[in-house]
Amino acid sequence: MKTKLYIYSLLFIITAGIAGCKKDNYEAPKSLLKGRVVYEGQAIGLRSNGVQLELWQHGYDFFTKIPVYVAQDGSFSALLFDGDYKLTRLRGIGPWVNNTDSIDVKVRGNTIIDVPVTPYTFVKTASYVRNGSTITATVNLQTVSTANLLESVKLYVFKTALIDDANQSAVTTVAASAIQNVDQSLTINIDVPASLSNADAVYVRVGVKTAGVGELAYSLAEKIQLK
Repeated sequence: MKTKLYIYSLLFIITAGIAGCKKDNYEAPKSLLKGRVVYEGQAIGLRSNGVQLELWQHGYDFFTKIPVYVAQDGSFSALLFDGDYKLTRLRGIGPWVNNTDSIDVKVRGNTIIDVPVTPYTFVKTASYVRNGSTITATVNLQTVSTANLLESVKLYVFKTALIDDANQSAVTTVAASAIQNVDQSLTINIDVPASLSNADAVYVRVGVKTAGVGELAYSLAEKIQLK
């Protein structure tokens, strides 16, 4: 009896092991979906991983969302199986007008798709000049939607390129009330803080805050040499 029980147990272990190996041998997704969040072809800068898109796949009774996080340069990527997906922009998650219409995405091998958005106000261009410990930014903004008004424009300095409203060593804030014409060039100064005075370089970035909107629209981070 003990011998039979041992044999049955051994067969169960072998069968389970084979099943586990088969499960482990399923192919991983290999198709790379990548793209950008854009307005008229220009990527909208964001807080790194602060904005999330969602992918949903057709043809499944039970499925879960595939979260896709957007990087600070407005780009995103995801490894997927080939198939038909719907990509959605969640309500209230970015510095743009809500648009919850889904986008049909066909993934057949590596696929590129840009996701259009309608920003309120964003940084069209930004350039920087350093004079001693002071950095001057010349900023050109563009207002696309006045559904929510401009609240402020911010200039940040930080030790790394991962720079935003939550990751910064110093910030200069210009209130919207101090800006006479949003569509004209704006000059903002910031002093490199003492904590970064011995650094070889720092990073700067401009952020635009819209009233009633949590996330900011940013320029690209730019490296400024100090030495």
